[in-house]
Amino acid sequence: MPPDHAHVLAGETIGILAGWGRYPVMVAEAVRRHGGRTAILAIRDHADADLEALADVYGTVGVAEIGGAIAFFLRHGARRATMAGKIHKARLFARHAWLRHLPDLRGIRTFWPHFVSRRRDNRDDSLLGAIAAAFDADGVRICPATDFAPELLATPGVLAGPALSPRQEADVVFGWRLAKELGRHDIGQTVVVRNRAPLALEAIEGTDECIRRAGGLCPAGGMVVVKVAKPQQDLRFDMPTIGTGTLESLAAAGAAVLAIEAGRTILVDAPDLACRARAAGITIASFTDAAGLPDMRRPRAA
Repeated sequence: MPPDHAHVLAGETIGILAGWGRYPVMVAEAVRRHGGRTAILAIRDHADADLEALADVYGTVGVAEIGGAIAFFLRHGARRATMAGKIHKARLFARHAWLRHLPDLRGIRTFWPHFVSRRRDNRDDSLLGAIAAAFDADGVRICPATDFAPELLATPGVLAGPALSPRQEADVVFGWRLAKELGRHDIGQTVVVRNRAPLALEAIEGTDECIRRAGGLCPAGGMVVVKVAKPQQDLRFDMPTIGTGTLESLAAAGAAVLAIEAGRTILVDAPDLACRARAAGITIASFTDAAGLPDMRRPRAA
């Protein structure tokens, strides 16, 4: 997005397909701040109640109602849209959840090949890519949320807390490589390590539960949590997002460090996040993929 993107948004209606958390709220606020209008479609059982007050037009939808979502955005003049907020995949496996998220005809056409073909899978990238392709085909272009709210991206450096110790640096390097490999398989984005030993790897349970599980496995605390973008990250969706809920999980688990990827991580309510991290004695440090720690690209010397 060019530096004058605020001018580009003037008068334009931006669609927001909103999941759980504060992230969709921050995106909606940014769109309005930059002169745009918001057509917000909240996913049932997920979206923040504050979103409706930020919407020029507002509706709700099941997670698989692809046709209904496309029709909503087209009806209200949103030719560009974004996905923001988490989808709790574990909730979708709850008993009778399918009744509230029953796919419409467009949803069936979108997802059916993934359930009948042995050559396709149901990983996040595959399903979200199929949704984006359906939107694009019907005239609504899915864009990265950071096109409309670039100020939410993490910048390099120590964002809160003390500098990393040599042991913590080694844990970040170890955890970074592990998290990138986990992401390459589209399993998760977060790993928790201590003394270069993995304690927990994120899967369907999500980042917060992964961190809390590690806290139960390591009551002594002092863990390093690494959360990074996948190597093949599609910036239109599922970008790593850090908010105060993540910090609460870090504090509950006794974690000492959160390492994130600069330019590819969303910080929600960043000033409050930094303030809470300092109060809890937790370091939040942001690194680029090929820089930051001097040994990010090579093993630590013996």
